[in-house]
Amino acid sequence: MPNAVERMLSEEPEALTRCGGEFLLTWDNCTARDAFGIMPGPVPPGTVCCNGREAARIAPDPAPCALEEAIVTAIGLRSDEGVVAFSGGVDSALIAAFAGLPCVAVGLHGSHDAVWAEKAARMMGLDLEVVTPTVDEVAEVLARVVRVIPDPENPVEASIATTLFFVAAWAAEHGHTRILAGQGADELFGGYARYLTSSDLAAELEQDYADHGRQRARDQAVAARHGTYFSMPYLDLRVVRAARAIPAAERVRGGLRKRPLRAVAQRHIPAEIARAEKKAMQYGSGIWRTIQQLARTNGYKKSVQGYLTEISRAEHDY
Repeated sequence: MPNAVERMLSEEPEALTRCGGEFLLTWDNCTARDAFGIMPGPVPPGTVCCNGREAARIAPDPAPCALEEAIVTAIGLRSDEGVVAFSGGVDSALIAAFAGLPCVAVGLHGSHDAVWAEKAARMMGLDLEVVTPTVDEVAEVLARVVRVIPDPENPVEASIATTLFFVAAWAAEHGHTRILAGQGADELFGGYARYLTSSDLAAELEQDYADHGRQRARDQAVAARHGTYFSMPYLDLRVVRAARAIPAAERVRGGLRKRPLRAVAQRHIPAEIARAEKKAMQYGSGIWRTIQQLARTNGYKKSVQGYLTEISRAEHDY
């Protein structure tokens, strides 16, 4: 595959403008970045820049397809190598079912995610490793995370990044560079609890989808520390098109979030997993509670943000 890409870049570089997926390619004096900007890089998303100037736009246009076909295709195209970031939730479980790759979960001993991920993996017959960090390890990783994420003093951002750091570290230790993850599913299908009471669900979904680039920058910054990257099948253009074609009211309805995704999932994974509501990773893993404990231990009884500010200043030497 690398040889084929090299030939295309040298012989037919315009073909790159039709490429989907996630990539950052550099050759001669040119750099190309995928359409959604999932891979971090020095040029704007969806551009080919040569000698510091935009030379072409990347605009893949795959044939329209139904949501299920889009998801199956997106996962299949990303499953030749790597691991799956697994929590036992519908997003990661559906990826794991089609990817056929090793899975890794993160959760302190006895945490919701550690227990549920193991149960879900047994039900699905998956190869799962659960990373169970200690409080001291969380403290050490938190200090490393605030050096690289865009918003280091934001408690939610720091706690998510800390959780993902353990995933990326495990992947790298086991010789993998690609980590398949369920990022984007909440924004596309309506996964956040606040959507249940939203006064304008369509607008909120659009706003959150548009803001997802900030989350990707955080996640990839953490992964890059280990020479890995997060691959996101739900942000494949096919899936994005199919999901956004579904009316907002059909994505969250009758007190159930992510209805279209769950409908697909029930045909491929156990119904108990497809239907289960799940906590956000920073809560389910126990990482957030541990960071709260660390803040209190260090004299910040009411302000995790104050604790993070102290760490950030120390790590940046000011």
